[in-house]
Amino acid sequence: MATLDQYYGTGRRKAAIARVYLREGNGTIRINKREFDEYFPQATLRLMIRRPLEVTENGDKFDIVANIIGGGLTGQAGALRLGIARALLQFDADLRPKLKGEGLLTRDARVVERKKYGQKGARARFQFSKR
Repeated sequence: MATLDQYYGTGRRKAAIARVYLREGNGTIRINKREFDEYFPQATLRLMIRRPLEVTENGDKFDIVANIIGGGLTGQAGALRLGIARALLQFDADLRPKLKGEGLLTRDARVVERKKYGQKGARARFQFSKR
């Protein structure tokens, strides 16, 4: 029985969680059973997601299968990028300096600040009226 070599990485960003599987292949990316270009129509997001593969020169070595839940497209793209970077580390730990140098292993902890009571938003106040 043939074993399937695959590497796993989890990425999180805002409210999005991406489970990423790297498998030996020719560079196709599938997200939630959809094509990469169909799921992320914006070119900037696609470039951002492919960055870990370009930095490590592994663009056409792996097929990527990802399951993403939660958040919006930008958060999902950030989560997917972190997941790919972590999966690449599992494939080869010697890639760490390249990925770390580009800041691809850092979890972006910025999330939406909660709305406060008696106010319009997190920081915005209702307009003051003297009369």
